[in-house]
Amino acid sequence: MDPGPTAHLIVDARCAHGEGVLWCERRQALLWVDIDGARLWMHEPASGRSHHWALPDRPGCLGLAASGELLLALARALSHADLDAALAGDDAPLPLRHLADVQPHEPRTHSNDGRADRHGNFVFGTMDGSAVKSPLGAFFQYSAAHGLRPLPLPGVAIPNSICFSPDGRTLYWCDSTRPQIQCCDYDPEAARVGDSRVFAAVDLPGVAADGSCIDADGFLWNAQWGGARVVRYAPDGRIDRVVPVPVPQPSCCAIGGAGMDMLYVITSPQGLDGAARAAAPASGGLFGIPLGAALGLPESRVELP
Repeated sequence: MDPGPTAHLIVDARCAHGEGVLWCERRQALLWVDIDGARLWMHEPASGRSHHWALPDRPGCLGLAASGELLLALARALSHADLDAALAGDDAPLPLRHLADVQPHEPRTHSNDGRADRHGNFVFGTMDGSAVKSPLGAFFQYSAAHGLRPLPLPGVAIPNSICFSPDGRTLYWCDSTRPQIQCCDYDPEAARVGDSRVFAAVDLPGVAADGSCIDADGFLWNAQWGGARVVRYAPDGRIDRVVPVPVPQPSCCAIGGAGMDMLYVITSPQGLDGAARAAAPASGGLFGIPLGAALGLPESRVELP
């Protein structure tokens, strides 16, 4: 498996914990969150401009809205974010509107990974915020029609890898405390899932599956925390390609760019000691890898009330 071109640093964002990168084809821009830094980031590759906005709480993930705004999963609530208003001036804040509380009766959890499905809904998970990492977290679907509904998936300690097959009927997910990615049948209208099954096992000891995206061929790209790599899995779960990243903790990936032929990887320095940070000073930055083919699948969009 030839890894092809190497990763290069696109934005030296120095995020405290970069996550949840998405490509917005309408804006021709990348969006991601800095969880521990409580910021939303945006970068426009064509101009090289980057923007970031402070948030009132730690974000877990985000989704693109059909209307052009964003859905932000903050630690304890889902919010509508007016990105156009934030871009109207250099120092303009990001206006937020509350949509739903998240697990208000479970103070030990907070939002983590999530993504829009192919049918206008948003699916995300919550995690145990303590060092124990017990399976206190749960999965939810948010829709304009039904609000917040639980998805009947197993309890989870650190939900990640949430993404959907091109037809939207298979949901991929993982618990990063276990070295495997799961999948299950998904009914978006009823917010129901089938029995989960192992899609792929992580083949390196001590490495965790983190954020994923699906490409135009239906292959899954997974950023692997502690593995300094992104792995492309075929629809049958076999490893198709391994792309090295020059920092140890890639956390999420997206395919975009003007030609939909760039793999973008956001990274994190969270938990690295001083020596590890010195050895990988670009941890927390955004990297890009040219793929040589238009593999990007436009991000699905959420219908917001």
